[in-house]
Amino acid sequence: MSKAQKDYLPWKECKLGEVVAIISERTSINDASLENYISTENMISNFGGVQIADKLPVANTINSFQKEDVLFSNIRTYFKKVWCSTFSGTVSPDVLVFRANGCDKKFLYYQMCNPEFTEYTVLTSRGAKMPRGDKEAISQYDILLPPLPEQQAIAGVLSSLDDKIDLLHRQNKTLEAMAETLFRQWFVEPCKNGLPEGWEEGKLPDEFEFTMGQSPSGTSFNEEGVGIPMFQGNADFGFRFPSKRVYTTEPTRFAEPLDTLISVRAPVGEQNMALVKCCIGRGIAAFSYKENKDYYTYTYFKIRSFMNEIKQFNDEGTVFGSIGKSDFEALDITVPPRSLIKNFEQTTKPINDKVIENCKQIRTLEKFRDTLLPKLMSGEVRCVETAETRVKI
Repeated sequence: MSKAQKDYLPWKECKLGEVVAIISERTSINDASLENYISTENMISNFGGVQIADKLPVANTINSFQKEDVLFSNIRTYFKKVWCSTFSGTVSPDVLVFRANGCDKKFLYYQMCNPEFTEYTVLTSRGAKMPRGDKEAISQYDILLPPLPEQQAIAGVLSSLDDKIDLLHRQNKTLEAMAETLFRQWFVEPCKNGLPEGWEEGKLPDEFEFTMGQSPSGTSFNEEGVGIPMFQGNADFGFRFPSKRVYTTEPTRFAEPLDTLISVRAPVGEQNMALVKCCIGRGIAAFSYKENKDYYTYTYFKIRSFMNEIKQFNDEGTVFGSIGKSDFEALDITVPPRSLIKNFEQTTKPINDKVIENCKQIRTLEKFRDTLLPKLMSGEVRCVETAETRVKI
């Protein structure tokens, strides 16, 4: 502990197991439902929360958890799947249930979101093929525990950032639904009884230019931000924009800002946009509107409108699905009048641009939260002055 940390007493050095309990409470499988069952598969990485499970386990009894317990996916802990539960339910054996008994519940959640904790669980995991966190080692994890008011203040600061991020995500889903509805009203419903006057039947290249990705040499990859961002496929995709994980100093094929990106290898048909100029690997194709590169809103929702046709290529191939250049060139599309496309772009672009702006703000907030979290947990940045609860940030 540093001198600066000791000046703000009383912070307590302790083991995680001294302030939490790992819960194993069995209940009947009859108490489980898809709405309240949590498995590692339906936990989302990096503050992503959870989604509804696809199926229940085959078992007579199952573990349970209570509202505000912290759930931690114990398989491949580097995926950072942690959730502070907002309801009570049941859980798979691969998800550990932590219950605070000597600290604030939200503080415990953020303590387990700390990259230092993730690194510790990875280093102490057991098993090579399917590494699992070691419960005994996790209980021995060293933490610095501030007084309860400061724990609550730390959790409050981080929660306020997460609440803003969540609000922007929910707003984006609403805005995307609005834009997609407008697209259907303008370009799908008018064709239900045949092509309207002035429309034509065509192939995808009649409207769009596209680039099939090509992977650079692996020796050019780095995670230090040297060169240009490089995306390989669906693993890099997020909501609307991919995440910058890898850079390359030897780019081969490019996507321009706001091009539509499609994964072309298993799984085929996942969709994103390029936020900046980037290198695309062999798992991605990039699309733009031929006549006007600024028509990125029309491009995005037009490509999405025949995603079912693209996703059929998941069933092609002997091992993994894929779609190639000739397959894209053969896709049938309807070609509306350019004046209609222009009017749609002018009408819908402000909605789409708001989604884009929200995504940029989300990334800024996430970066700030991820930078702030370990500093708060170590005491490098303080939320309160000694015995007071006044927030200083």
